Amino acid sequence: MLQIKKITAHPTVDFAAEELKKYMRMMMPECGEIFITREAGAKKGLRLGLMQDFGLDVSEAEDVELDDIVHVDVDDAGNGVLAGSNPRSVLFAVYRYLQENGCRWLFPGIDGEYIPMQDVHAVQYHKMADMRYRGQCNEGAEFQRDMMTAIDFTPKIGLNIFMMEFFNPKGYYDCYYDHKHNPAREAESITEQTALQWKRQCEAELSKRGLQFHDMGHGWCADPFGINSAVAWGSADGALPEESRQYMAEIGGVRGLFRDKPLGTNVCMSNPEARRIMANAVADYAEKHQNVDYLHVWLADYRNNHCECAECVKMTPSDWYVTVMNEVDEALTARGLDTRIVLISYVDTTWAPKQMKLRNPRRFTLMSAPISRDYTQPVQYPMPEKIELNEYKRNQNEGFRDVHQYIHHAKEWKKQCDAGMMLYEYHFYLHQYYDPGQMTFARQVYTDIVNYHKHGFQGLINDCSQRSFFPNGFPFYIYGQLQFDTSLSFEELREDYFSHAYGDDWRAVLAYLERIGKAVDPYFVQGKRSADPNVAKRYNPAKGEQMRAVRAINEDFAPFLASHRVMPYRAQTVAYKLLRYYAEYVQGITEPLILKAHGAGAEAKRAYEAFMAEFGRHECEIELWYDQHMCGQAWSFGVFNKPEANLPGGEVQTPADTDDGDITTANE
Repeated sequence: MLQIKKITAHPTVDFAAEELKKYMRMMMPECGEIFITREAGAKKGLRLGLMQDFGLDVSEAEDVELDDIVHVDVDDAGNGVLAGSNPRSVLFAVYRYLQENGCRWLFPGIDGEYIPMQDVHAVQYHKMADMRYRGQCNEGAEFQRDMMTAIDFTPKIGLNIFMMEFFNPKGYYDCYYDHKHNPAREAESITEQTALQWKRQCEAELSKRGLQFHDMGHGWCADPFGINSAVAWGSADGALPEESRQYMAEIGGVRGLFRDKPLGTNVCMSNPEARRIMANAVADYAEKHQNVDYLHVWLADYRNNHCECAECVKMTPSDWYVTVMNEVDEALTARGLDTRIVLISYVDTTWAPKQMKLRNPRRFTLMSAPISRDYTQPVQYPMPEKIELNEYKRNQNEGFRDVHQYIHHAKEWKKQCDAGMMLYEYHFYLHQYYDPGQMTFARQVYTDIVNYHKHGFQGLINDCSQRSFFPNGFPFYIYGQLQFDTSLSFEELREDYFSHAYGDDWRAVLAYLERIGKAVDPYFVQGKRSADPNVAKRYNPAKGEQMRAVRAINEDFAPFLASHRVMPYRAQTVAYKLLRYYAEYVQGITEPLILKAHGAGAEAKRAYEAFMAEFGRHECEIELWYDQHMCGQAWSFGVFNKPEANLPGGEVQTPADTDDGDITTANE
C-alpha cells in the first residue's frame, strides 16, 4: 500500500501531498487509497519535506527562500524522498516526480492534463533552477475562472512567480467582462469591489502553492495623492484633488494629470513632501500586506512625462527615482519591515542614474522592461559590437528598438546600484499573435531566455495574457521549462510537447504549422518585408500571393484533423479541437493580410473587423486558452489600424506606417 509521509509541517507541503495523491490515484486507478500522514521521523513511504529536514545539502543555493532546489530519490516500490529547498520547491519536486513518470501539463485546466495510466517507477533527480525569478504577470482580458486555472498551472511547468499588477486590477478584468473586441458577447461589467475580492482570492491560491507573490507596479504616483488608479488607462475625467496638484509633474509649465490619465502621470520627485507621501504609502501597504514577497514600486506609465521644474531638471528621472527608493527603504526600516522592493528600468528610467546609488541594495531587485524592443531580433550573446547609445533628453526620447540597448542600460544600472537583475518581458503580450506558424516565435522565446541568462539576468516575469495557448502551449511550455533548466534543447522540448499533445502523429501537426509559417511570414506581419516602405510597412504583393497558399494548406490538412477528432487522452482531443479552430482562424486572418500586402489598407481593416466579429462566436468554448481581446489588440493596434496606403482607390492616404513598436499605449 502506497503511503505519503509529511516530514515538514507547512501548508504548501500539505498541498503538495494532496497533489501527489490525486495524480497517483489517477495514474493507478486500482491502487487503492493512498494515506497521507504527518511523521517527522518516517523511514519508508513517499516522504515529503524540506531538504534541510532530511539532512540534505542546500549549500548550492545563495538563498534557500528564493532559490529553488528540487531533489527526488524514489525507488520502484514507492519509498523515497521528494524534497526542496523551500516549501514551494517541495511542490516542484512532486510535479517533477510525476513528470518523470509521464505526466504533462500542456495548457491550463483539467482538459490540459496528460495523465497516463501506468505504474509509477523509480526517479532520481536533483536540480537547482538556473533562474531565480520565473513567472508571469496578469495582463490582457482576465476572468476569474481563468485566473484560478492560470495560478494552478504556474508551478506545474516550473514557474515560481505570479504577479498581480495594481492596487485594484479592475482594468484587466474590464477587458474581458466588457467584451470590447467581441461584438458577439454582451458586456457584463463588474465593480471595483468585485475585482478587489478576486485579487484577494488569487493571493490565497498563490499562498497555498508557496509561489512568490509579486504585487503592484504602477499606481504609486496616483492613489497616494487621492487619484483612483482603478480606471487603469482610462481617463480620470479631471478628478485630481486640488491639494495634490502641487505634487504632480510640471510639463510645459503646467502641473496636472498627464493626458488626464492617472497611470500616465508622474510626480514632482524633487518635492520632498511628494516623496514622503509616496514612501509612507509604500510602507503602509507593505505593513498591511505582509503576504507580499516582492513589492513593485514603479513610476507612471508612458514615456516623456517627467517633471520639468527647475529642481527636477538638476538630476535625471533615474537619479530622482533612486532618491525615492532610498526614502522608501528608510520608511520600511523604521517600521521593522524586510519587504523586498522591485524598481524598474522602464521608458524614461531605462537610462541608469548618474549620481545616486541605492544605500541598501540587498532590499532591492532591478527589473529591466524592454517594452519597445523589436521582436524580430532575438537577444544575442555576446553583445553585438556596435550598439547605438543615445543620451537621455528630458521628455524628448524615443523607445529603443534594439533589445541590446536595454541590456546595456540594465548593466549600467547594476554597476551604479549593485542590485540583482531580472526582466519584465512582453513575449506573450501582443507579439505572440504575429507568427501564425508559431515556430519562429517559439524559437525566439527559447533564444531570448538562454541568452538573457548568459547576460546575467536572474529570470523573467512576462507581462502576458493568461490565455496564451492558441493553438497550443508550446511557447509557454518552453518559457517555464527552460528557465528552470537552460540546458534543454529546443528540439527536445518540441518533441516532448508535441508528442504528448498530439500523439504518435505529432510530426504531421508540426509540418502543418511549419507550412503555415512559410506561407505567412512573421517578419512581413511585423513590417519587415515591405517591397516599398514609401507606400507602407506591409506593402508586398509577392507576400500577399504567397499567403494565398494558406487555403490549400488547410484543405490538405482537413482530413487529418477530421481523423483525429477523438483521441485516447482528453488533453489530446482538446489539443486537436484547438487546432481545428486555429485552422479557421489562420484562414480568416490571412485574408485581410493579403489585402494589406496589396496596399488595400482600408479594405484590409474592414475585412479584419468582419473576421474578428465572426470568429468571436467561438470564444466561449475556447476562452481558457484563447484571448479574443488581446488578439484584437495585437491586430487592430499593431497592424490594421495603422495609417497605410489604400492603393486600389488610386490614392495614397498617408506615408508608411510610423509605428515605432512602443506598446505602452496599447491599452488606451
